[in-house]
Amino acid sequence: MANIPADLSYSKDHEWLRPAGNRATIGITDYAQRQLGDIVYVELPKRGETFEAGEPIGSLESVKAVSEIYLPVAGTVVEVNAALADSPDDINSDPYGDGWLLVLQVSGNTDALLSAAEYEDYLREEGS
Repeated sequence: MANIPADLSYSKDHEWLRPAGNRATIGITDYAQRQLGDIVYVELPKRGETFEAGEPIGSLESVKAVSEIYLPVAGTVVEVNAALADSPDDINSDPYGDGWLLVLQVSGNTDALLSAAEYEDYLREEGS
């Protein structure tokens, strides 16, 4: 089973969210990075861009495929992880640490997100 930290919230699109006041750090889950394989390129939005929940905000390119990243909540991008341009493999080696994608000024509701236990159940139901 994938590593699922209990202090994070999760989306059914396999993104995680770490809230801090009205901001949140966002990345992809350990399960998602395993499914993608070795990530070789990351495309992220620019600071100041605003998105609705569920909108694609960028993509991850791996040796297997290109996968879009979906924003789990509405908000405005306040920071992106620029280090991923040179080290996209940080997402594989440390998806909940150095592999974070962006920080968002949250403007939407987070009620649709899953707890760690709910996300684990979701993965089990999906046969993952």
